[in-house]
Formats: sequence, C-alpha cells, structure tokens
Amino acid sequence: MSQTLRLGVAVIVNGVGIVLELSYVVIYLCYASAKGKAKVTMIAIPVLLLFSITAIVSAFAFHDNAHRKQLVGSIGLIVSITMYGSPLVVMKKVIQTKSVEFMPLPLSLCTFLATTLWLTYGALIRDIFVAGPSVVGIPLGILQLVLHCKYRNMSALKEPNKGDLEKGNLEKVELEKVNMEMEDMEKNVAIHKNSNF
Repeated sequence: MSQTLRLGVAVIVNGVGIVLELSYVVIYLCYASAKGKAKVTMIAIPVLLLFSITAIVSAFAFHDNAHRKQLVGSIGLIVSITMYGSPLVVMKKVIQTKSVEFMPLPLSLCTFLATTLWLTYGALIRDIFVAGPSVVGIPLGILQLVLHCKYRNMSALKEPNKGDLEKGNLEKVELEKVNMEMEDMEKNVAIHKNSNF
C-alpha cells in the first residue's frame, strides 16, 4: 500500500470523526445549562492548547517528517489511549447500578469492532501509532460487552419522577372518587329503604 493511500485513509476517517464530534459538542452546548457549558469550556481549553502547541512545535521545531511523525504520533497515541479508557467511568456506574442504561450496546459494539479493525490495519501497515491505542481499546470493548451480557436484563433502581408521582396522585384521586360514589349509592339505598317503610 502506498504512503499516500495510507495517509489518505487515516485523514478521511479522522476528518469525519472530528466533524461528528464537533457536531455533538455544538448540539450539547446549544442545550446545556450554564454549568454544563462552563464544564465543557474547562475541558476544551486544555485540549485546544495541547493541539496548538503540538502543531507549533512540529511545524517549527522539527524540520524533517520522521521527527514530526514521532512527536504527533506519540501525543496522538496517548490521547487515543485516554479516549479508549474513558468508558471505565461508565463501566463503574454500570457495576454500581447493575444496569446498562448508561452504556448503550451499539456504542460498546462499535468500540470493540472499530478497535479490532484499527489494530488489524495498524499491523498490516506496521504503524504503532495506528495499532497502539487498540491494544487498550479491544480489552475495554470486550469488558463493555461482557457487562452488557451480565446486566442486560436488569433495570436501574429509579427514584420516582414527577410523572410517576402525578400518576400515583391521579390513581389516588380516582380511588377517592369511586369511594365517594359508593357512599352516595349507599345513602340512596338507605333513603330508598326508609321511604318504603
């Protein structure tokens, strides 16, 4: 496989990924609370700083592609491993609640499949920066799928929401209404009996 084709595959896949992730962030920011927006901003600033510093250092400090590839690849490797490790937080919540409500099956399955494919592709082109993150991603993907198998039929312990409470109150009101109707019927029967005597 030519160097241009290898580079093209990575650029296309990661370019589409960037567009999708930015779309997700923009949609989130449109609907998030002020606290949520502040949290995203506090996370985005260091990420953008790291990206900017990496771009500047690789462009101006290194004059050959081998050193640039080493720097950018190493940082990308660390960031990708961190990305594949992030579901550990959700997995902890799944184990605590014994529910996969917070870990959708399609996402877990895609994580496993994508990391397997990237590992295969990285091995074929002999590129540690492509294959490396998958060494962490595949076991975490398998762990997510195992958790799905274990907890798929269990529902999370839920606190009653407003709708449930309203429904409960509605049932209570309906029960009181039926009781009142029965009392009225009993009074009518008693009145009818008394009038016959």
